[in-house]
Amino acid sequence: MARTVAIVEDDAAIRANYADMLKKHGYQVSAYADRKSAADGFRTKLPDLALLDIGLGEEPDGGFTLCRELRAMSAAVPIIFLTARDSDFDMVSGLRMGADDYLTKDASLPQLLARISALFRRADLLREPPASEETLERGPLRLDMKRFQASWRDAAVDLTLTEFWLVHSLARFPGHVKDREQLMRDAHIVVDDATITSHVKRIRRKFQTVDAAFAAIDAVYGLGYRWNA
Repeated sequence: MARTVAIVEDDAAIRANYADMLKKHGYQVSAYADRKSAADGFRTKLPDLALLDIGLGEEPDGGFTLCRELRAMSAAVPIIFLTARDSDFDMVSGLRMGADDYLTKDASLPQLLARISALFRRADLLREPPASEETLERGPLRLDMKRFQASWRDAAVDLTLTEFWLVHSLARFPGHVKDREQLMRDAHIVVDDATITSHVKRIRRKFQTVDAAFAAIDAVYGLGYRWNA
């Protein structure tokens, strides 16, 4: 059965172009021009993946609001921001609100399709966690591989799926340095260095909300990140 990709874009020509391109590559498409109609549509039926612009009609940050609304409906639906806004602030804001990826509209169509395919591959892998690894425990950390839930010192840590798999990648082999390529492969994403950095910063903040002394993730200059044993 074809996957459904939702496009939320207020420019009718751009919306039609992306919809046509995705349909040609075998996806079903639901297209929305504004935040309210998209949110109503998502409540009726969740898409398999959502492409969101940030500025939507009269709402300059409507896409950010919609991302939060969609994330509240589902922790699992992949969300990609596809926007003309290319500032680091906007990218970090989008990822902080639970998006999995952030692309500017000058990205090529093959690049966009590659990002979509990578997120769908990850969704497939997530449905079948390794039977031998239903939980991963490293000191105060516990990862439930069936429910994709994380806890630290018995307190729940609310991670998105991307964040969950990044933590899993690091914690699986404490002390081992993981570079960006390894982290992308383990989390089933295709992103740049700045996006990995933003994900890690957000993960740290989430753990620090339940334990201010959390310091289990080290940045190793020029190499990557590692989990402290």
